[in-house]
Formats: sequence, structure tokens, C-alpha cells
Amino acid sequence: MEFGQRLLCGMNILPDPNATVASLLTPEAAKAAALAAATATAPGILTIDLDAIVANWRKLEKTAVPAEAAAVVKGDAYGCGIAPVTKALVAAGCKTFFVATLAEAAAVRATAPDAAIYVLDGFFQSTGDEFARLNCRPVIGDLYELAEWDVYCRRTQWSGGAAIHIDTGMNRLGLTISEAQGIVPRIATGDHGITLVISHLAAAEALNHPMNARQVTAFREIASLFTGVPASLSASSGIFLDPQFAFDMVRPGAALYGINPTPEADNPMQPVVDLKARILQVRSVERGDSVGYGGTWTARRPTKIAVLSAGYADGYFRAAGSNDGTRGADVIIAGQRCPVAGRISMDLLAVDVTDLPANAARRGQMATLIGDGITVDELGHHFGSIGYEVLTSLGRRYARVYNGGDAKPADKPAADTPPAALS
Repeated sequence: MEFGQRLLCGMNILPDPNATVASLLTPEAAKAAALAAATATAPGILTIDLDAIVANWRKLEKTAVPAEAAAVVKGDAYGCGIAPVTKALVAAGCKTFFVATLAEAAAVRATAPDAAIYVLDGFFQSTGDEFARLNCRPVIGDLYELAEWDVYCRRTQWSGGAAIHIDTGMNRLGLTISEAQGIVPRIATGDHGITLVISHLAAAEALNHPMNARQVTAFREIASLFTGVPASLSASSGIFLDPQFAFDMVRPGAALYGINPTPEADNPMQPVVDLKARILQVRSVERGDSVGYGGTWTARRPTKIAVLSAGYADGYFRAAGSNDGTRGADVIIAGQRCPVAGRISMDLLAVDVTDLPANAARRGQMATLIGDGITVDELGHHFGSIGYEVLTSLGRRYARVYNGGDAKPADKPAADTPPAALS
């Protein structure tokens, strides 16, 4: 008998042990049964709130009115799952998506047959047929790349459109200002298939960083030469700068997934991710005993240690560990914060639960690694990194649970309270 069948028989949901789940349950109940089986055996549970992602997108859309709010779903939707996230955003009314690769574009197209999809990694001659098959648009940031795209489109008589990426100070990808000026005469003829002009802010998370003013001025001047072509400058943090940064389209990514786009202020976004790991064992150690590899953490009193089923193979970085001189990350058990004790192992981490009430930490219980007040950004700080890396590193051994995602399109929102002007 399958584990799921045994579980359901024990719950009196499946009375006949010889029957199959599929034959006796509705599709919804069968899905719930499969989820119950998965979470019963998984070392941890990663819960992703699709309704929160939709709410975050709508807030960003409202803040950027009248600009269109696209959605960046690269990196498997920042680790949250490109298919379910795209499906939820399409249902909410999102019409434009940005990805990094053609493989990601294919995943979006399978869920969003009518959406505009931009591929940030751009165009190669060898990828033309795949762009045409998927009907998606390269983001072009090099004159040679532009020439290859032009040759392909003329040879095949196809163009689903493309974006021109202009570098205004990031110095990563994009045409220089002078290169962009050089292609304007051709764009002016209308025979080009260019559907968007973009740039990218290098320091938008810092409200008063001087680069913001320099980049928006440079982009406004060059974008104005591309008559009739929509323009896009801002990603997540740029949306919360002065309204002049919005242009025709904004491209939020990290903020959709609950990462703070305004690190100098409180996070305006809803949390999206909740991560729990199972307690495998609770053990006692004596004063002077060490815990974990290297013996870097020493008990200063008789101590209770809970060992959890998560480690750096699951995206919980070694940097979150502690030693005798430095406190590491916290974990929440029985509603209280408890500090990590010692180094993080590949599959395990230890937590000091001495200050919890007796028997509050028990074998089989779930402990919270993200959620209940522990944010992705906080964990990123302990990792010596950022929330982006936390989300995109979460491992595949967790059982993934998706909540919500069936929102309907809303009316075009009125503008939110305008952000403070850039000083």
C-alpha cells in the first residue's frame, strides 16, 4: 500500500485499504491527499503565498500609475516557481513578463499564451527560430546583436518585436548612449519592430544616490529620440523613487516576492515565503561541550540542542552559523526565537532551545526558518548576502505548498500616494 493510502486510511478518509486515492476522491481531495503525503515525509515545507505575490504586484501597479506594471519571473520566479507564479499573475491581469533565458520564456509561454515576453539575455543567431516559435522578444544590448536580429527577421519575414537596452550608468549590458543615438534614424522610419526601450538603475535602493538623478536624466533624453516607442527604466526599488522614474512601464521583480525595495524604510510589501524544517532530535549537552563541525560553538551552561533537517544543501548558508564570539541566525520554535548553535552542515543545523519551556521543542515538530517575523531580508543579512540570493537558493528537498493564486483582474487602479520627490 502506498504511503498516501496508509495515511488516509489512518485518517478514516480512505476506508478501503485496497482502493486507490484517485478512484475514491475528488480531484481536489486527491490533490490534498498527495500534499499531505508529501509534507508528512519531507524534511521541510516551503509555503508560497500566491495571493501575496498578486497583492504585491497590484500595489506596485498602483504606485506606478499610469505606467504598465510588468512582472520579472527570471530565476524560476526568484525561486518561487515560474509556472504557478505566472499563472497567478496572468489571472490577476499582468500582460508582460521578463525572463532571463529562452527556457524560462518557454515556461511562461506555456502558462501565458497571450502575454508579451521579453528575454533579458538577448538574441543570438542560433536562437532565432526559438524566439519565433515562442513568439517572444529579445532585449538587445549590442550593435552586433542588433544586426544579427535584423538579418534573421529580414530573412524569415518574422519579427515579434524586441527591446533596445541602453546603458545609462550600470556598465553591465546595453548600447552606449552614442550607439543608441546612431540607430535612431533607422528607428524613426518605423521599419524596425522595436517595441520597448529600457535601461536599468544601478542604485535605486538608495533614495538620494546621485546616480539616480544622472541615470533618469540620461534615459529621458535618449528615450525621447525613439518616437512612439514605450520606455522603461525602473525595477522594484525605482518604483518608489520620484514618479518621473516610471515612464511607460515598470519591471518589478524582487518586490513581488516580498523583498524590501526600500531598505532605508519599512518594507511596503507583503511577505510571500514561509519555510519550516523538521526537528529530528532534541539532545542535552554539558557546559563546555562543543556543537557541530570544528567545535566553534561551546555550551556555556547545560544546554538543550534541537537538530533540524535543513542545511546548506537546502540553501541555508553556512554563514548563518554561530561561534563562541558571533551570534548567527535565529529560528522560531514554539513561538520564540532561538539562536543557531555552531556551524551549518550540509543537511543539518543545530539550535539552542534551552530557554524554551520544558518539552516545547519536540522530535517531529516544525521550526520556522523564514516567516513569523524572520524575513527573507533578515536571513540574507545573516548569509552575508541579500534576499534575492536567499530565495533563489532555496533547495528542492522541501515540500512546496502553494496558497491562493486564483485572483481576477482588477480595474485599472488610481494612483497611489506619490512617493517623496527625489532631492
